[in-house]
Amino acid sequence: MNRPWSLIATAPMGLEAIVARELHQLGYEDAHAENGRVHFKGGPLDVCRTNLWLRTADRVLINMGEFPARTFEELFEGTKAIPWHEWIPAHGEFPVDGRSHKSQLSSVPACQGIVKKAIVEQLKQHYHIDWFEETGPLYRIEISLLNDRALLTLDTTGPGLHKRGYRKLTGKAPLKETMAAALVQLSRWNPNRPLYDPFCGSGTILIEAAMIGWNVAPGLRRSFPAEAWHVIEEAHWETAREEAFDSVKDDIDLQLTGSDIDAEAIHLAEAAAKSAGFSREINFHVTPVAKAKPEGDYGVVITNPPYGERLNEKDEVERMVRQLGFMAKGLPTWSFFTISPNRQFEHYFGKPADKRRKLFNGNIECQFYQYFGPLPPRPPRGLHSPEQG
Repeated sequence: MNRPWSLIATAPMGLEAIVARELHQLGYEDAHAENGRVHFKGGPLDVCRTNLWLRTADRVLINMGEFPARTFEELFEGTKAIPWHEWIPAHGEFPVDGRSHKSQLSSVPACQGIVKKAIVEQLKQHYHIDWFEETGPLYRIEISLLNDRALLTLDTTGPGLHKRGYRKLTGKAPLKETMAAALVQLSRWNPNRPLYDPFCGSGTILIEAAMIGWNVAPGLRRSFPAEAWHVIEEAHWETAREEAFDSVKDDIDLQLTGSDIDAEAIHLAEAAAKSAGFSREINFHVTPVAKAKPEGDYGVVITNPPYGERLNEKDEVERMVRQLGFMAKGLPTWSFFTISPNRQFEHYFGKPADKRRKLFNGNIECQFYQYFGPLPPRPPRGLHSPEQG
């Protein structure tokens, strides 16, 4: 087990390149993306670091093995050949999840059963026992079949990485924390510029921006199943958390404001910001978009307007997007970034976007509409300033 582990950061559709960029910034130069996954190499400490630091990934998995599996026999023998005993102790809990796409072995329950049986047989040979109580640490396994090839993984993360720990309650149709972080990273915002969200809901975009602005590791406030694994020493988790705490830059002034017409949503946003440690850094107020007045120059609006999925809401959504367009006209130095499934968004907003990017908010296909305002002026030569973005 001295060799580097083959690791996978799973990613929502459309965010693979963002996850790969995050991994490159964390020093994993070998990271490369494919559909729904970003592959990279690392060891125990890297499992800890990536779980703590990845903002837009779903989970960190360990690639246990890949092999052709056109028959149940191939699936059984390929699974049994993996040294599961090096990972799973005699009392470990090892449920098996599964998925199959474009493969002859299309029955997921049957594949899960075969994989479970093969792992049990391999562990029996090593531990010389016939029954596994499964009362110990959790080692969740997934069998994924694609084009008759099997991929077996161990889940180090548990509940998805969007579960940061600061959002106890949510309003209707919340934006996942991972998607909110992706929107901030795709925008031109940096901590030197004002940020405003006029449809802030429970405040997720602003809280994620605050975490990025202060360089707070998003997984710092939660736990992971792999913390109980014997293959990852407790000292690795302590090292990774100490590094994360030391990396926080809480002396940076942030200009973050959110508003929403829903007073209950603002109450939830304030509670979440307080839980995340940003109650003083983010200003929330109850205001309809028509009366929202962002302050400052060269600011950035990043927002997720209501989608209006019911017929009686369509006119209201159209009106709100038009009001967002009116806001943009009154803020010539600001940039606007909006995620929406509305195909008529640019028409209602009043002009075509400078750039569009297809993203999926859950299972809803959306466009990320990007309107670029001018960049802030550079400081006079000789004066040092943080990077303009």
